[in-house]
Amino acid sequence: MRRKIVLDTETTGLDPRQGHRIIEIACLEVVSRRQTGHHLHKYLNPEREIDAGAAEKHGITSEFLADKPKFADIAEEFIDFVRGAELIIHNAPFDLGFLNAELERLDMVPIETICDSVIDTLKMARERYPGKRNNLDALCERYNIDNAHRVLHGALLDAELLAEVYLAMTRGQNSLMIEPEPVVRANSEETGHDGRRVPLRVLHASAEELAEHERVLAGIQEASQGKCLWLEGQR
Repeated sequence: MRRKIVLDTETTGLDPRQGHRIIEIACLEVVSRRQTGHHLHKYLNPEREIDAGAAEKHGITSEFLADKPKFADIAEEFIDFVRGAELIIHNAPFDLGFLNAELERLDMVPIETICDSVIDTLKMARERYPGKRNNLDALCERYNIDNAHRVLHGALLDAELLAEVYLAMTRGQNSLMIEPEPVVRANSEETGHDGRRVPLRVLHASAEELAEHERVLAGIQEASQGKCLWLEGQR
């Protein structure tokens, strides 16, 4: 299965062309539609002041970052972590612009040549929900993802929420992404002494499992805009 990296950054301002820099970066690994727990998270000294508007959003101060490493100090570690992966970013042009500006300062190649591809979840959301709010908070609300602890923006927290949002948005693709189970042949424990198969024991789903099944179907129905095949078959 393709290795995915959910990525988010916080910055000193809005435009890398004006010299603004990355001050926090978070990368979470997702494999086979599961977060592996393997992640990269760094606070960075930007070697410049933070705009007041940006500081209001993320609450990170220059004093806090004074003793943190510079991007040049973690560049190789970052590249090794994301190399060959598919990046998942909300509003990808923003983060890619800052990452490429940092890499260019170090005479390094653009991030798009290091990674396999980039998925922009903001673009996905706008195509799926045109005319609606599609920021991270709105998507968390739409997919019933708890973001009550998101008082300020933060790269690590936002990456964790985005990972959940992305998995919810693509839940209907599960059957296309899960590798088939190997065929298991009947062995001596599955057949009687006369060679005939023993009837299989049927395990019925519990009430909790049935409720969870309905919740997942509802999510697929919403994500596919009413095209859940399972529900179609029940009509």
